[in-house]
Amino acid sequence: MDTQALIDMISKSKKTTPVEVMIRGDMKEIDFKDLKFFGNEEFGTVFGDWDIVKQMLDQNKKKIYDHHIKSDRRNSAIPLLDTKNLNCRIEPGAIIRDTAEIGRNCVIMMGAVINLGAVIGDNTMIDMNVVVGGRVLIGKHCHIGAGAVLAGVIEPPSAQPVTIGDNVMIGANAVVLEGVSIGNNAVIAAGSVVTSDVPDDMVAAGVPAKIIKKRDEKTNSKTVFVDSLRQL
Repeated sequence: MDTQALIDMISKSKKTTPVEVMIRGDMKEIDFKDLKFFGNEEFGTVFGDWDIVKQMLDQNKKKIYDHHIKSDRRNSAIPLLDTKNLNCRIEPGAIIRDTAEIGRNCVIMMGAVINLGAVIGDNTMIDMNVVVGGRVLIGKHCHIGAGAVLAGVIEPPSAQPVTIGDNVMIGANAVVLEGVSIGNNAVIAAGSVVTSDVPDDMVAAGVPAKIIKKRDEKTNSKTVFVDSLRQL
C-alpha cells in the first residue's frame, strides 16, 4: 500500500476503544444488546466498545454488584493483524498491525512491532524488540537483529520506505533511516546507523554507517542462518 492509502485508511477508520469487563450481579435482568456476554446469571465477561459498555454499566448500577475493566488502547484506528492462519512462528508479545504482510516460515520474536503496510518476505526472522516501521519492505531469508529499528514512512507522506534485500543480516540495535535501500546479501554491523544505501554483498558499520568491505568467507562464517529455526 502507498502512503496516501494508509493515511486515508487511518483517518477514515472508525476509532474504537475495545474493553473486556468482568462483572458480578443479576445478569438475567441485564440487556447485553450490541455487546458480547459470556457467563451465567451471576457473573460473566462482557466484550465491546467502551462507549456502549459504559452505557450498560451506568444503566444497571443496581444490578451489577462489582466489575473490573481491562483496556489496552484508546480510539484505536487500525486493529491488529489476524495471525491465526499465517504459516509462520509468532511468539507472545509481538504486535503486528493489520495490512502488514508476513511471509511463509517467518519468525517474529517477543516484543517485535510491525507497523502498517510492512512486508516481510519468506523465511525472515524478526528478533526481539525489533521495530519495523510503516511500509518497510524486507526480503526473503533475512535476520533483523534484536532491538533494530527500520524507520517507517507514514509521515511525512513524501518519504520513501526502507527496502531490505534478500539474505540480509542486520545486527542488534542497528538503525536504518527512511529511504535507505540495503542490497541482497549485505551485512549491517550491530549498533550502526545507516543513512545511505548499501549495495549488494557489502558490509557496513559505524555511525553513520560506511562500507568497510565486501562480504567474504570470514563474514559468511559469522552470519550463518539456522534454517531449522524457521521450520514449523
